[in-house]
Amino acid sequence: MTHELRLMTVHAHPDDESSKGAATSARYVREGVDVLVVTCTDGSRGDILNPKLKEDPAVQAAIEADMPNVRSKEMDAARAILGVRQEWLGFVDSGLPEGDPLPPLPEGSFAVQDVETAAEPLVRLIRQQRPQVIVTYNENGGYPHPDHIMTHKITIAAFDAAGDPDKYPDAGEPWQPLKLYYDVAWSIARIEAEHQEMLDRGMESPYWELLKEREGWPQREITTRVPVGDYFEIRDAALKAHATQIDPDGPFFRTPNDVRRAVWPTEDFELARSVIDTTLPEDDLFAGVREYEAAAGDAGRPQSGDCADQAAHEPAGLCS
Repeated sequence: MTHELRLMTVHAHPDDESSKGAATSARYVREGVDVLVVTCTDGSRGDILNPKLKEDPAVQAAIEADMPNVRSKEMDAARAILGVRQEWLGFVDSGLPEGDPLPPLPEGSFAVQDVETAAEPLVRLIRQQRPQVIVTYNENGGYPHPDHIMTHKITIAAFDAAGDPDKYPDAGEPWQPLKLYYDVAWSIARIEAEHQEMLDRGMESPYWELLKEREGWPQREITTRVPVGDYFEIRDAALKAHATQIDPDGPFFRTPNDVRRAVWPTEDFELARSVIDTTLPEDDLFAGVREYEAAAGDAGRPQSGDCADQAAHEPAGLCS
């Protein structure tokens, strides 16, 4: 087979693919990479977050009649803008519980599923697409939404199982992905840089409250910065396609893209696992992959459990 590059991004809800790493997806699609977005849930417990649509009778009627259908149509529009392929895992949105104490999560929702069982459809998709690189959320879900945390859990489980012929034997021919990344969507350093640049330009910054909210948050290691400044407008258009979920006048859109290109023209990632050699820091999710595929081919691909043989990664804790 030809060794084309393939990227899988695994997200909790429709709209997450457009708010996290979307410019990176757009860039790789336009460079000929096969990008598959996996959406774990139907988004059925989302609220209308766009103030302009909250009082729209037609939108209200559509939401009340079939929220998953509304979210699906928005996903269709965003997918077309980004140019990605997309698959649903078919789980039901868990919602974001509120209250003290927190109420139990809805019965049958995504976040209460057995991890091993819920990972099976993702393993199946990995074995179908055969991505070299997978991107998802860290162990805190990027932020502590139960569906985001569950997305992390099943992606880790699927990354470990997809190459093992003894795991999920009915889910397709084994395939071991080479690298797993966590999306680092909003580092404090990025927020501070954009905030200061807007103040220096005499502009009103939308980041005051966000900086207060995230004061003291643990800082994730950024290992990989992908230059994507030319794709910010595509990302914005994809995000706005999720019309019920995004306020087009909200804080995110108050920072002009020329400000972002000036101080932070990358999307950032944390390399969590790698079964091939790579040198940090990186500027490409496929760093080392092209060379590996050209040299090894399918016959030389690592199998599940081969991480132990990749001594170069053990000191950094990247291979397990």
